[in-house]
Amino acid sequence: MMLRAIALILGVCLTGCTTAASNELPSVNVVQYRLAAGDRIKIEVFREKDLSGEYVINDEGLIGLPMVGNVTAAGKTPAELRGELTRLFGTEYVRDAKITLDLVSYQPIYILGEVQKPGEYTYSEGMSLFALIAKAGGFTYRANEKMVYIRHSREGAEHSYKLTSGAAVLPGDTIRIEQRFF
Repeated sequence: MMLRAIALILGVCLTGCTTAASNELPSVNVVQYRLAAGDRIKIEVFREKDLSGEYVINDEGLIGLPMVGNVTAAGKTPAELRGELTRLFGTEYVRDAKITLDLVSYQPIYILGEVQKPGEYTYSEGMSLFALIAKAGGFTYRANEKMVYIRHSREGAEHSYKLTSGAAVLPGDTIRIEQRFF
């Protein structure tokens, strides 16, 4: 009887110690990257070297371009920004503007907590959470492999998510792998 009571109390305590993440991260296949402050982009205007170059999106989300001035880049997909630049340059400065836009570098990703090598890592397009954990040397033996905490670059607080293999991470994310209790 005494053993049953101890087992019941222990079971209740274990249930109370676990934190279940109800949020799921979107899959790598469905995430469409939007430009953010700190991203470096390369813009080439065909046959217009003075309008071409590399630009870093500043903290206000702007890039300063010759002739047209500041253009909002943050929050747009690369295709949306290329379309806007084609329209801007094409209306006043370049006849039939042909523009290519490439992402040179993204904001870094940070991972901390129960991984072998916590730190700053470079983002690559389509990176999954498991790929980032692999870059960081994998989990430690104490890692909670079912849940992850993420603070996205534009958010002030971190949120908990279920840890799944195809979950997407984005540039600027700070990821924390918590210690498991048992």
